[in-house]
Amino acid sequence: MPVALCARRKDRLQEAADRINAGGGKAIALQCDVTSREQCEHAVADTIESFGGIYSVFANAGYGFESSVMDMDEAKLRELIETNFFGSLHVVRPAVRHMLNARRGHVLWCSSGLSKISLPFFASYCASKAMQDHFGRSLRLELNGSGVHCSTVHPVTTHSEFSSVVEMHNHGKRRSVRTPKGMRQTAEHVADTIVNCLHQPKGEVWPSPMARFVLAFATAFPEFADRVLANRQRKIMQSEEPV
Repeated sequence: MPVALCARRKDRLQEAADRINAGGGKAIALQCDVTSREQCEHAVADTIESFGGIYSVFANAGYGFESSVMDMDEAKLRELIETNFFGSLHVVRPAVRHMLNARRGHVLWCSSGLSKISLPFFASYCASKAMQDHFGRSLRLELNGSGVHCSTVHPVTTHSEFSSVVEMHNHGKRRSVRTPKGMRQTAEHVADTIVNCLHQPKGEVWPSPMARFVLAFATAFPEFADRVLANRQRKIMQSEEPV
């Protein structure tokens, strides 16, 4: 597929587009802030103009920060929801309108395994991912029979800039429960599972089958999951070193 790369930092996008084009593919770089509905609509329109149509869109922008529910800055919460949830909606809706006219297409929301449960000090991020998950599932049912597929992607901790951004928002400190090292994944692995879903559409994409099983168990037995999480959180708070 030819690809349109959209984000705020166009210089980095252009580097990626240049590598794709040099390798025999076709790519364009478009500067776009997902918190702006107008910029997202323009990005979709520019993609259609460049390639003659749009088959798939992947809503991937998002970040997190740590804060207790009682101390959470409401302005920071609203900014996070604006990016993680409304940013996805701004990307998805204009693309889906075109896909419905063409009666073919595939939209993917980058949710998270944490869309199924929440963690202490991470309520804002988990809530935003749950919103994506629920909207994605509703859209999937609403699009049934239209020729347009809708999937939600549920990664666990992925080696990317995400953790460094969380630390930046928290002055270099982390207090929330972390994914065990053995379950963390590379961005390349997550990307491969997403591409596989484009070949064989399905409703939910889980790059880690183990995480899917663990989280299914946690939602089936919430009291047990709460005890485990509370115990891990207590050890983190008692330790002077990062856990």
